[in-house]
Parts: sequence; C-alpha cells; structure tokens
Amino acid sequence: MNNRDLISLAFRNLLRRKTRTILAIIGVVVGTSAIIVMLSIGFGLSASFQEQIESYGNLHLVDVYGGGGGGGGMYYGGGGRGMAFSSGGVGNEGVLDDKSLATIEKIKGVDAVSPKVQFYLSFGVGKYIAQASVIGMKPEVMQKFGYDLQEGRLLEAGDKYAMVFGNQVPSWFYNPKKTWGSSWGGEAQVDVLTNKMIVTADETYGQKQQQRQSPDAEKINYKEYKAKGVGILANPNDDSAYNVYMSLEGLEIIRKEAAKARKETASNSRGYESAMVYVGDINDVEDVSNAIREMGFQTSSLNDWLKSMQETARMIQGILGGIGAISLLVAALGITNTMIMSIYERTKEIGIMKVIGANLGDIKKLFLLEAGMIGFLGGTIGLIFSFILSLLMNTVLSGIMSVMLGTIGGGGSTVSIIPWWVAAGSLVFSTTIGIIAGYSPARRAMRLSALESLRNE
Repeated sequence: MNNRDLISLAFRNLLRRKTRTILAIIGVVVGTSAIIVMLSIGFGLSASFQEQIESYGNLHLVDVYGGGGGGGGMYYGGGGRGMAFSSGGVGNEGVLDDKSLATIEKIKGVDAVSPKVQFYLSFGVGKYIAQASVIGMKPEVMQKFGYDLQEGRLLEAGDKYAMVFGNQVPSWFYNPKKTWGSSWGGEAQVDVLTNKMIVTADETYGQKQQQRQSPDAEKINYKEYKAKGVGILANPNDDSAYNVYMSLEGLEIIRKEAAKARKETASNSRGYESAMVYVGDINDVEDVSNAIREMGFQTSSLNDWLKSMQETARMIQGILGGIGAISLLVAALGITNTMIMSIYERTKEIGIMKVIGANLGDIKKLFLLEAGMIGFLGGTIGLIFSFILSLLMNTVLSGIMSVMLGTIGGGGSTVSIIPWWVAAGSLVFSTTIGIIAGYSPARRAMRLSALESLRNE
C-alpha cells in the first residue's frame, strides 16, 4: 500500500469508532492545553518581571564604582527610587580614572561610557523654585545611552550649563510665597525650556528668611549660575524621570565652588566616584559586569535583579509545565488503551490483510498513523483552545489573573504569552506522544499470526 492508501484507511478506521476516538482526542486536548497554558503563564510572569524592572530604570545601564565603594547609588531628590542592585567586586581595588574608563569602553558589548557625578542643586525660574538631584556626564555620549525625548534635545558637546530634565522634575517647581513645598506628579508650573533659569548649590535658594537658617548661623554666599533647559525626557516612571542631567564639566565647577563657599577642604580622592556604562544588548550586561568586576570595580545594574526574578519565573514555569505534562501522560495512556482495544476488535481484519499479502511494515505504519492522527488532532484542537484561554486571561480575566499572580510578583499588563515556537513544539510533541503511545500496539498487531487471527474469529 502506498502512503495515500494508508492515510485514507487510517482515517476511516478512526471514524468507524467515533466515540472512542473522540474520547482519546479529548484526553490529548486537555493535556496539550494544560502544558501550553501553564507555560504561557510562566512566559507572562517573565515578561511581567521585565516590565516591572524596566519601570525602575534602563536595563542597558551598568553603574560602576571605584573598588570598595559599590552600592553607593543613592538617588537624591524627590521620587528617586533609590534602588541599586550591587554586585560585589573582587579583592583588588581599582581606581576609576580616564584610563580605566577607556579600558572599560573596549569591553565587548559596551556602546558608551561616561564618568558620573551626582549633586543636589536648587533651580529658580522667576518666582518658582525647585530642588533636584543633578547628574553630570559627558554630554557628547548622552545620545548613546538610549534616553527617549519628550521635547527638545539631549546634551551635546560644548554644553556647559545646559540641562536635560527628567519627566517629573518640571512639576516640582513651586512658589514659596504660596506653598510650603512642591507637589509631585502634577502639571508643570514652568516651561523649563524657554524661561530663564538660575542654578545654585544653595538648598534654601528663594525661600523665606526664617526658613533659610538660624540667626547665629554663618551666611554662605553660593554662586548663582545662568542655566538653560534644552530637553525633557519621555519616560515618566523610571529613575531618569526624577533626575536632571548636565555636562560633567559644568557640574564639577558648581560642586567645587560650593565646597569653596562652605570652606570645605578639597578632596584628595583619586579618579571618579562612579561611572555609567551603556551595553547595547541586554544579554551582554552580565558578561560586561563580570569583566568590570574583574578589573577591581563594583557594579550595579537592574539586570541583576531581573535575572533573579527570571530564574524564579522559570522555576514556576517548570512546576506548572510539569503539572500539565501529567495530563498529557494520562492522555498517552488513553491512546495506548484505544489502540490495544482496536487490535482486539480488528484481529480478523489484520489476519485478512496478512493473508492477501500486506506488508508487515504497512500494518505497523497503519496503527502508528492512527495513533499519530489522534495526537495531531488533539494537539491542534488543544493549541486553538490554548490561544482562546490565553486571550481570555489577557482581556476578560486579566483583573483576576493579575491579582492571583501579583502574590508572586507578577501582575503585569500581560498575563499569558504563547511564543510561536511553543505553539509549533506543542503540535510536534503531541503527535510524537501519540506515535510513541501507539508503538507497542502497532508491534503487537504486526506480530499477530494470520491463521491464529482467522481461527479466533
């Protein structure tokens, strides 16, 4: 018999025993759906974790600190989440200077490197004032750091007192004559891109005299600098939304002048306190961090936490997938039982096929084909059913599922994700399970004696 005859005969045999075939297919449908849906929840958890971490900051960024100074990523200013996920360095301490930064820039996967200075400043626009943490960096590399703009432009080479504001900072400006402090998350009170701006290290700038300092305190004369807002970042939720960015040169001048006004002794520390490294591919962040730590520095990256959360998601995914696999195992036993019963009912048919000269291999193929068809049909229906369930979990049932998954750290915008390779793999897997389940009955049918089969009938 050719393959077309075998397929036609197998299909007719399945239709002759509709009830048994349907029950066997339902078993595969349940097993396949269970595995796919369970795995999809795991993928949804992983995506939810990444979405949650991305809301805290840029996953491509690695903060680098001089040896022994890791974990110092403190974010001043309102709204800064103050989250730094540090990884300990090796025993030797490194000096974070221009030479070491040039070495870091040559590490495979690194797109940009900049020293980082962080200082708390006051801003004045007309009668409005605000305070925020300012990050100084090399202006010429800011575009490489992947910041999204809402308005204006990023820092460029030659900018000295130009400012790029985080999304939330413009809403912090307030009139000290009318209110006691800024309101977060509201509408911007000033246009930081068009209005003239004053920047100073004086934390009490623009406030009433009685709020400024006690009468006995020595007055400190801080310098005031004319600054200009050139851009506003687009990300309203991550850490960049709560900072202001300016050139490293400009911020260093302000910081040194402030120390001079306070009559503080100059720092003799070597190199920079910290630096920022931008990695083009998120998958390279861990390797880059390891390479930097081998140089004797401390690193801090949101990707460290993401990796830990993804491992948790994979563990949950494995448990859920195992539960679904049990259902498919039960379905495989059902297919085996169906095929064995089919042999008992078709012994005369098998005997006649052998008497008229049917190839033993064809008889084996016939039963394997029937078992494979049950697996394939069950897998196909199960896949369709899984997509429907996934759609419901992401729409109608999203509220319930978010609450349930929120207890283990999930609860993002997407509850269930079915990758294409899972969909394709489920069909192959269910069909393979069907063939494996039908292998023993097929061999049994092939070994039946033709005369014995006819005599028994």
